[in-house]
Amino acid sequence: MLILTRKSGEGIRIGEDIRVVILEIKGNQVRIGIDAPKGTKVYRDEVYEKIKLENIKASVITKDHLQKLFKIWTDKGKGK
Repeated sequence: MLILTRKSGEGIRIGEDIRVVILEIKGNQVRIGIDAPKGTKVYRDEVYEKIKLENIKASVITKDHLQKLFKIWTDKGKGK
């Protein structure tokens, strides 16, 4: 992990097209601004972890899923 010290109004660059700027420091909170290309997804850590967990859950195939899929497939074969 790279650790940098910045003051309010200062920023850093990530690659050619991402800029992170310290906007304000109040007590133990820091407001930051992120300037990135429109298609770049930016998430808070806790939101990213939730999305990752939901994607893992959605990708799990259970026996129930397979039984439902088999029923749909066999019903189609019977002309239903």
